[in-house]
Amino acid sequence: MSVSIDVAWRSLNKYQEELCGDKVEVLKTDDSDIVILADGMGSGVKANILATLTAKILGTMLREGARLEACVETVAKTLPVCRVRKVAYATFSVLQIFHSGQAYLAEFDNPSCIFIRDGKIVDYPYQTREIEGKKIREYRFQVKKNDCFALVSDGVIYAGAGSVLNLQGWTWDAVAAYTLKCTGKTMSASRLAALLIQACEELYEEKPGDDTTAAVARIIERRIVNIFTGPPKNREDDVKLMHEFMRAEGKKVVCGGTSSNIAARVLGKEIITQMDSRSPDVPPTAAIDGIDLVTEGVLTLGGCLKLLNKYAEGEFDPEFFDELDADNGASRLARLLIEECTEISLFVGTAVNDAHKNSELSFDLSMRMNLVEQLVRTAEKMGKSVSVKYY
Repeated sequence: MSVSIDVAWRSLNKYQEELCGDKVEVLKTDDSDIVILADGMGSGVKANILATLTAKILGTMLREGARLEACVETVAKTLPVCRVRKVAYATFSVLQIFHSGQAYLAEFDNPSCIFIRDGKIVDYPYQTREIEGKKIREYRFQVKKNDCFALVSDGVIYAGAGSVLNLQGWTWDAVAAYTLKCTGKTMSASRLAALLIQACEELYEEKPGDDTTAAVARIIERRIVNIFTGPPKNREDDVKLMHEFMRAEGKKVVCGGTSSNIAARVLGKEIITQMDSRSPDVPPTAAIDGIDLVTEGVLTLGGCLKLLNKYAEGEFDPEFFDELDADNGASRLARLLIEECTEISLFVGTAVNDAHKNSELSFDLSMRMNLVEQLVRTAEKMGKSVSVKYY
């Protein structure tokens, strides 16, 4: 069994604070994916530094090949304890999911992870280890497809305390029940994280009383999206490109009018224009039998990149998903890359579009190459594996 994970997180800063006291790190090693959520004591600059330091220490050690148990032990021994409150200056959760399906979770004073499997909240057994007077909860288990894990800071379970929910706050049980309800539909990690944080913001009446973070990981199957854009430099390579493109595993996307004509000609198929776009800024899509999505080139890629950059910067909320769900080529491509993709394979032609050689659009090649480079950087920032082949 080889597993992939879909990970996303959202945070709210404590009211009137410019920096968040929670820090999330997502790491990829040769054999695993790791999610770290650290919560610095207090708020503002001090909490941000403590959380960042904790997450970075864990992340650096893991990247260097240290065993997770050793990393947890090192951080637990390193973190000081506040003399007044008698609690650690930072707390953390570390979830490591191996490609084999084995998983390990360590929690130090953070709320318990919410495990969801087969439409139910699962209560995994754990062991408690005491290190330098600090109690670490450790879980070991096997994951399976569609499992969902939500790591939350205490700002989530105390949302609404002192206002909407009086002194009780949202409580872990209520958060778990809401998370389960949200997963009733097939939902990406990003949508679930956005819904959890939106609920917290409403409970806080848009004035969070604490830094608030939800990091969601879902077990998904490996999904590859192949994108062909731009005609090959040599026309005789049209057939070679299309042969390699169509043989590749995964979904097929063609971006660009000339690219679409090449695909239709080599495949012996008809191009059917679809007037689906409700956006004046995005040209309509088309359909070619055997291709999952056919779009215009530069304008569509540019519109798609705007959405991908928002996502990569963590700027996704329910309004973002309204835009992502729009019926146009840029939104459809962005949705495919954000929610239905773990790997991207780009097939990029390097010829200047004949139709633009003698026009003010003679920059077509450089513009397309620039967009491809941006797409690669942004996709990698999103945690996707990207490969590019030029023709």
